[in-house]
Amino acid sequence: GHLDPSSHQRGLMKTGLILLIIGHLNFITSALVHGTVLRFVVNPRDAISLQYAIANAASVISALLTISCGIAALMLSRYLAPATLKWAVFALSASSSLGCLSCLLGLAVSIGLTLGSQGRALLAPCTVAKVALAPVFRECPFDPTRVYGSTLSLWAISLLLDSMEIVFGIRCLLLTLSLLRLSRCCGRARRRKVTPGP
Repeated sequence: GHLDPSSHQRGLMKTGLILLIIGHLNFITSALVHGTVLRFVVNPRDAISLQYAIANAASVISALLTISCGIAALMLSRYLAPATLKWAVFALSASSSLGCLSCLLGLAVSIGLTLGSQGRALLAPCTVAKVALAPVFRECPFDPTRVYGSTLSLWAISLLLDSMEIVFGIRCLLLTLSLLRLSRCCGRARRRKVTPGP
């Protein structure tokens, strides 16, 4: 809370760049999960596959919020004066952190359900129970011998990225909050200088 404006600029620039990179990586990871697996297995009648779709949609939304927060933080690092931009970064960093937290919980549930059911929902489009025999059948729209491990690996990467988004989103939130307090203190000091004494 004792940072000067130049320190705020450096901190916001670094945090904004990190949020921008992490948000894009998380968006790409979520798109890969949807494109390679979930578009084949999502079934509104199956609770597990529906949970997969909701968790993946939340991951995409949180990634977009993180990217928006990173862009806004970079803009704020260049222009510290506008109060509207400060409140926008404050709101985006708060919503991004909360969104990433909900996404983190959703992905943890998805991984737990997948491990508990041994990938039943992931292998639902295939007509056989044994994964080793599934490539023989052409009804399977993907290679089931790899989809289980690949999906869990992508979810683990997304889980790590969400954790990093939460950390740097909170850092951006604290920097913006400190900047808002600093501007208020400067405004009060100026008012005291302008106001003549008795």
